[in-house]
Amino acid sequence: MHTRRETIGLLSVAGITLAAAAQDLPSKIVSGKPKPAFEIGGFDASKGEYVLPALPYKPEELEPHIDKQTMEIHHGRHHAAYVTGANRAMKELAGIREGGDAGLVRHWARELSFHVGGHVNHTLFWNMMAPVGKGGGGQPEGAIADAITNDFGSIEKFWAHFEANAAQVEGGGWGWLVFDRISRRLMLIQMESQQDRFIAGAVPILGVDVWEHAYYLKYQNKRSDYIKAFRNVVQWKFCSWLFEQARA
Repeated sequence: MHTRRETIGLLSVAGITLAAAAQDLPSKIVSGKPKPAFEIGGFDASKGEYVLPALPYKPEELEPHIDKQTMEIHHGRHHAAYVTGANRAMKELAGIREGGDAGLVRHWARELSFHVGGHVNHTLFWNMMAPVGKGGGGQPEGAIADAITNDFGSIEKFWAHFEANAAQVEGGGWGWLVFDRISRRLMLIQMESQQDRFIAGAVPILGVDVWEHAYYLKYQNKRSDYIKAFRNVVQWKFCSWLFEQARA
């Protein structure tokens, strides 16, 4: 099990070290306290490779809010492609260090950032959701609810801002609720692609994927409807755990 410092590093999307320890990301919380993580995958330390984590629920269990086919394609194809791309980028950069063409560092560094970002974003995303009746939905409670009210004015104002923020991401990207460790406040920011425009050191608390592959089969071009539906499967206990780790 990771130390608190290692876990915070895992949650910093802007850092390459983020996914390097992803095999122990927790997905179950009991009585508001984290249990030791069961293996959900993310990184195989024995091989030094990223791996595709299993979903923490069946693909159909998020219906009717997110459909089974979308979940299967999103996880089994899109997320898997980020894992493949991340491993290739690491291999190519290792080859450059052993005497390869250093002129290709820029290319493979960008590939690493994109694919590791995609892998980590999705590893977090699956665990930020849960089926209705099994942890998904409802409103935040406890310390995270207090912080949201303090930093956004009210839970209702937060949701309105969250939905507008995610809906207005240009092209493919993410809408994130993050904890800024400098101001020690929650804020809503946008991420373009899988890594661009993210604040270095910010800790992800809740994110929604607004690439079209995350919603188009069910919602077509109605991104806002998808974001509203996403609220019904947010696993606030997991998000609360991330918040507690971030502010510790």
